[in-house]
Amino acid sequence: MEIDQKFLELKEKGEGAYMPHIYYGDPNEEFSLELVKTLVSNGADLIEFGIPFSDPIADGTTFIEACERALKTRMTPIQRIEGVRKLRRIGVEVPIVLTTYYNIPYTIGLQIFAKQVKEAGVQGLIIPDLPVEEATEFLEATKEFDLKMIFLVAPTTDDARLRKIVEIASGFLYVINMEGVTGTRESVVQSTLDLIKRVRDCTDLPLMAGFGISRKEHALAMLSAGVDGIITGSAITEIYSKNLHSPEMSLPDIAKFAGEMKQACVEGYNR
Repeated sequence: MEIDQKFLELKEKGEGAYMPHIYYGDPNEEFSLELVKTLVSNGADLIEFGIPFSDPIADGTTFIEACERALKTRMTPIQRIEGVRKLRRIGVEVPIVLTTYYNIPYTIGLQIFAKQVKEAGVQGLIIPDLPVEEATEFLEATKEFDLKMIFLVAPTTDDARLRKIVEIASGFLYVINMEGVTGTRESVVQSTLDLIKRVRDCTDLPLMAGFGISRKEHALAMLSAGVDGIITGSAITEIYSKNLHSPEMSLPDIAKFAGEMKQACVEGYNR
């Protein structure tokens, strides 16, 4: 299913979207496959599929450690892209948004990379360190292979830059909840709510809020403020990282967490 179709389906059902973020291969590939299956079975509408990177500058401690563990498996980026194909083979049908830092597609070749991820079963891309001003070449490659290019907006994004992003973004906009990096937080700050209103006033694209969402009340606040869905990442990693020798033992807790987040997306959307 394409990203646009998923948001249309959810709108018709009166639901917000839930997209968990995982770094594929942490702590091993077998667990990542089971993790995605568990997330989808418990309410995930999309999956953010991260390719581990040695210097994930947008990430906090939890995801940095996840990347380090995943890189120790010595899987190449190409092998991780193959992981998307494996997910499709085992029945995962929801849209997959692949997140990677620009060095990886640049090294592989932008068109080659876009072709490979599309053929593997990816619907969209997030490149956290690719500024809108330098995205033209990559945009051409993504359009050729019908991939949505998803950009991030933050409280520090001024109105002029926001207009540039809105003009070229597709799929949805990723609303960063606060200044800083990924990681769980205690509360939602007012600057986030102000940002959501500012972005909503200038685009009809779906808005997905991420960075720091780890509780049901966070999700409810985001949906009530006007986003179309929420993204969680570090909160899931924190659950299974407590038992890295047998991470599969954490799947019931992850299933419960995912179910609560999805329920919040339903309740918050209908407020």
